[in-house]
Amino acid sequence: MKPFNASEYLLDRRIESGDASRVALRFRGGSVTYGELLERVRRAAGGLRSLGVRPEERVLLVLLDSPEFIATFLGAVRIGAIPVPLNPLLPGRDLGVIAADTRARVAVVSAERAEAALPGLIAGAPELGDFIIAGESDLAPEGRRVHRWDERMTAEANGEAFATWEDSPGFWLCTSGTTGRPKLAMHRHVDLRLTAEGYAREVLGLTAEDRCFSVAPLFHAYGLGNSMSFPLSAGATAIIESTRPPTPALIANVVTAERPTLFFSVPTSYGAVLAADLPGDTFRSVRQAVSAGEALPADFLTRFQGQFGVEILDGIGSTELTHIFISNRRAQSRPGSSGTPVGGYQVQLEDDAGTPLPAGSTGHLYVAGGSAATGYWCQAEASRKTFRGDWARTGDMYASSEDGFYTYLGRSDDMMKVAGEWVSPAEVEAVLVEHPDVLEAAVIGEVTSEGLTLPVAYVVASPGRSIDEKSLAEFCRGRLAGFKRPRRIIVVAELPKTATGKIQRSELRAAKPGK
Repeated sequence: MKPFNASEYLLDRRIESGDASRVALRFRGGSVTYGELLERVRRAAGGLRSLGVRPEERVLLVLLDSPEFIATFLGAVRIGAIPVPLNPLLPGRDLGVIAADTRARVAVVSAERAEAALPGLIAGAPELGDFIIAGESDLAPEGRRVHRWDERMTAEANGEAFATWEDSPGFWLCTSGTTGRPKLAMHRHVDLRLTAEGYAREVLGLTAEDRCFSVAPLFHAYGLGNSMSFPLSAGATAIIESTRPPTPALIANVVTAERPTLFFSVPTSYGAVLAADLPGDTFRSVRQAVSAGEALPADFLTRFQGQFGVEILDGIGSTELTHIFISNRRAQSRPGSSGTPVGGYQVQLEDDAGTPLPAGSTGHLYVAGGSAATGYWCQAEASRKTFRGDWARTGDMYASSEDGFYTYLGRSDDMMKVAGEWVSPAEVEAVLVEHPDVLEAAVIGEVTSEGLTLPVAYVVASPGRSIDEKSLAEFCRGRLAGFKRPRRIIVVAELPKTATGKIQRSELRAAKPGK
């Protein structure tokens, strides 16, 4: 088999192309060139080797977005080890549970999160013996070896690439856990190349002149492509921001100062930006905006383009497929739709019995593509349910049009049957957020004492506004069929979300409506 290492693909190839002096990263007003980044990656690789990390061993990343994140991730990949990035804002207890699953011996942790993370990691994952702290920290937990990043990961060391192949284990990504305990999706080295040469080139037309800024964080599949594999594969520049979650004001400051040409975000953040009354020229440098994570309400797309003059390309991707596999195209966006399949992916809808459905149908979405994960680590039953030969079950319900566009209806578990008819939470939510008083909405099914399912809407008011439930109900009356209209509207201060902005409807279902 021909050797292939994703670290060499993303960095060494750029140096060989004469890009050593080009800016790879912008972080806190400073720049890191491609030559400097490769050196950091080589030193990180050597630092991990010096701790005894071997090929195919896991390395835990509990890092905020930073050059250290990228250097550690690619340093681990470089030596054939497997980086496992986790959400650094998770409680230490939750981090410990996931860390124990990985059987990692080494963890790299941002100093800003060390005090909150280390106790839970140590208690939950006793095999973790070495901690590398990126930044200033005096923590020294008993019985563990603690190393400073600037000593362990910047010393002269052997950073040569291990002879991996395209199919070699490359990295693991943690699912968001919207419907239960997170799973670890196992990806190969080649998956980074496939998405960079697929979606990034075909849909975005990404070149070395682009500057990428992503609201989605690096630990997430969407952000990993946006801020690492996409820009580095093309010799472009990634603009890194560690503050989580970034406010509309912070986003405006970064966009104004750093002038990105590609802006990646999620629907909840787009909604917050639209409600923030930012100047109309805020996004003047952006040639293309992108949305993923959840379906983008059609109203958000039209309002954003009207207010800022920038088109948003909505799409759907997943942790299991590495990045976006269905997307709208420039000047061909269909508001409310996820678009059409990206090259290299096959898409089909199936009924409950697993029978493929023709165009114009509604069903469960299955995807086949080269960037699919090989399975979930140590979760055989879940792997068998999700991965079926070439096909991966996304867990989403979609409607297809005769001309090949796909429209998101909701997670399969979120769909509800009311009066014998299927109701899509996404459709009802899209209507609710059209009301000027509503910033966000989430719709679930409430089962009555008689066993009937009725739609219930949780809504968050726009800044400076209040919501009148009767007025909002009347607003829905003229836009939704009777069986789709919420029977109860509950105003809340905020909606439960994952770190990547996905609404956790399972938490709303677990709570008593109105409480």
